[in-house]
Amino acid sequence: MSLLEMRFADRAEAGRALGERLAEMALERPVVYALPRGGVPVALEVARALKAPLDMILVRKIGAPYQPELALGAIVDGEDPQTVINEEIRRNSAADAAYLEEARAGALEELERRRARYMGDRAQVSPSGRTAVIVDDGLATGATMKAALLSIKRQGAAKTCVAVPVAPAEVATEFASLADLVICLNPSREFYGVGAFYDDFHQLSDDETVGLLREGWTEET
Repeated sequence: MSLLEMRFADRAEAGRALGERLAEMALERPVVYALPRGGVPVALEVARALKAPLDMILVRKIGAPYQPELALGAIVDGEDPQTVINEEIRRNSAADAAYLEEARAGALEELERRRARYMGDRAQVSPSGRTAVIVDDGLATGATMKAALLSIKRQGAAKTCVAVPVAPAEVATEFASLADLVICLNPSREFYGVGAFYDDFHQLSDDETVGLLREGWTEET
């Protein structure tokens, strides 16, 4: 299959396709967690398809020195913030302990800002005893998804499902050993970045993100 055959118009279209696939699986007590910001419009459509609560996992990438787009690791917000580091990238980038501590502190500060902006006083839906469906608009290295998955497991999810429209084939395969279920519509062997699979891959603003979340929460009531 060529790259052109695997494109999506936008994240909402990808979410509808992902939701259709997941709806066939009769997941037990699903709750859908979006990785912000790009995962939110995808997760909204998945939550609609599953008739499941929509929530989010606040996770922040830690970029490598002088290469901020390269994921050295990621951190998840919470009472005990979970950090995942890609040791190979760490070695190759020569990121030392001081760099990691400074980057971690900066990431936590941004996560606190996002929690207040996106969630307000709304409490996170507990994954305990439920099927946690963790959704993003795609995976590249998978660092942020790994951190989110670790956090959800520690909170007692009965089962975990990683659901994305696109990822490199080898990354999708790797997650098969980390989650109970992995749904990737396009496990691509011709991967040129997540955005290459979308016609519209604009960076969501805070206002767009909040609006989509509120839309989903209103539909639950």
